[in-house]
Amino acid sequence: MMGRALLIVGAAATLGLAATAVFGYMLTGLVGPEMSRHVLIALASCLLLLFSHCWIMFYLIGTGKAIKEAVNEHKLDPDFIEETKRYKNRSYPPLMLAMALAMATFILGGGAATQVLPVWIHHVLFWAALAAQLRSLWIEKTVLDANEKLMADIDRKLARA
Repeated sequence: MMGRALLIVGAAATLGLAATAVFGYMLTGLVGPEMSRHVLIALASCLLLLFSHCWIMFYLIGTGKAIKEAVNEHKLDPDFIEETKRYKNRSYPPLMLAMALAMATFILGGGAATQVLPVWIHHVLFWAALAAQLRSLWIEKTVLDANEKLMADIDRKLARA
């Protein structure tokens, strides 16, 4: 249940990134209310993205620890523990990439707005961040679904014991 809620937050962050781009491409100047709206939506979207990815990582750590304790306490198959490690190994690198690209896009957007950096750098970073975010959402969904199934399997085994 918690994983699904965090996926919804991640999806909202993705929609926020898309809205940020729409407002960014509609800018007519580097100052004014349009720029303020662009920056505010970008900030909110980045924070949501960071929140969702960090909490999904913590969620996988927490469920992995609970599974490890259950396996050790009830002498279950140790492959359950290895499976949780695979989930983390599969999801953490793309999540970290999505977070890094989103932060770089936001931070270097200031450089583009002040004309210290060429605008095309901000644009390229944005499209890379959006692609990484979409990929991360897909990976998160598959990993969280598998994690939920694994926990249900363990619960069934414990109920039978």
